[in-house]
Amino acid sequence: QVQLVESGGGLVQPGGSLKLSCAASGSISSIFAMGWYRQAPGKQRELVATIRSGGSTNYADSVKGRFTVSKDNAKNTMYLQMNSLKPEDTAVYYCNVRPPFEGAWGQGTQVTVSS
Repeated sequence: QVQLVESGGGLVQPGGSLKLSCAASGSISSIFAMGWYRQAPGKQRELVATIRSGGSTNYADSVKGRFTVSKDNAKNTMYLQMNSLKPEDTAVYYCNVRPPFEGAWGQGTQVTVSS
């Protein structure tokens, strides 16, 4: 069972950027699809971005054009580059496979967008 650890969150001003990392304990090259999810206070967890083994990607409408998901199979790591951040992007960000495996949820990484 692959374990996933998120990092890279922090406090950033509106319009700023952050790059999140998701480090896997094993190979991710054969995983069909992985995703970045987020959960804001009082809201349900939502899917933000998906990347498939072939490299194709999909994004939620709310982040399209601002976020970019990528992965480095050699480093067993998935990334989320977040630009033009907005206060509504504030949430705990998680990575998981798609569909998500309950046993793979990590602690997440907090992203706070505030002036």
